[in-house]
Amino acid sequence: MNLLLLEDADFVAADRVVLEGRRLKHLQEVHRAEAGDQLRVGRLGGLMGSGTLLALDASRAELQIQLDQPPPAKLPLTLLLALPRPKMLRRVLQTVSAMGVPRLVLLNSYRVEKSFWQTPFLEAEAIREQLILGLEQARDTVLPEVTIEKRFKPFVEDSLPAIAAGSLGLVGHPGDYPACPRAVEQPVTLAIGPEGGWIAYEVDKLGEAGLAPVQLGERILRVETAVAALLARLF
Repeated sequence: MNLLLLEDADFVAADRVVLEGRRLKHLQEVHRAEAGDQLRVGRLGGLMGSGTLLALDASRAELQIQLDQPPPAKLPLTLLLALPRPKMLRRVLQTVSAMGVPRLVLLNSYRVEKSFWQTPFLEAEAIREQLILGLEQARDTVLPEVTIEKRFKPFVEDSLPAIAAGSLGLVGHPGDYPACPRAVEQPVTLAIGPEGGWIAYEVDKLGEAGLAPVQLGERILRVETAVAALLARLF
C-alpha cells in the first residue's frame, strides 16, 4: 500500500492510532517497518499526512500522526458500468477507486448473466474492501459512492436523464461511432457495457437519456481494460 488508511476506530487519541490485522501485517512483512519510521497516512474520508511509528510488535502498531494535506481531487465523472464477472468486479472496483471516480453505478444489461448478481462480492463490505485497496494504491482517502441498479430500463428512463443533465454523456461501445474525445474539461457521464458490449436496444435507450456512443478503435477490450483506457483518454 502507498497510503496507510486510518479509520475512526483506530484512534486512541486525537493524534495517535493503534493498528492490528491486515495493516499491521503489511507494516511487518512489506514495509519491514521499525519504531521511528515515517509513513504516509490518511484518515478515511478526511485529510492525509504523515505518521511516526512509535511501537511495533506481533499484536499491534502504534503511530503518532499529523494530518494536514487534502486528498487528490476526484474526476468529474459518473460511471455507469454493466456488472462484470465477479472475479473481474474486484479488479474493476480497485481501478475505479484508484483512478478517482467519485460515483459508480453497477447496472444490469442483457448480456449480464443472472448468476453474477448472486456473488458475495456485491455485498457492501466486500465492495468497500476493494475500494479501500484502490485508495491505498493511489493515495486517496475518499471512498467512491457505489449504487446497484438491477433493472436497466427503469433506471435509464427514470433516473439517468437527471444524472446526465449538464454533463457530456457518452457510451463506450465498439462500432462505427465517433472516437472517444480526449482531455475533456467538463463533467462526464460514461456508460461502459459488459463483455460483448451493449445490445442495440440498450444503446438506443442510453441515447434517449443523453448519452452518445463513442469508440476506442477496432479492438474489443476486456471490461477492466476498457475502464482504464476510457478514463485515461477522457481525463
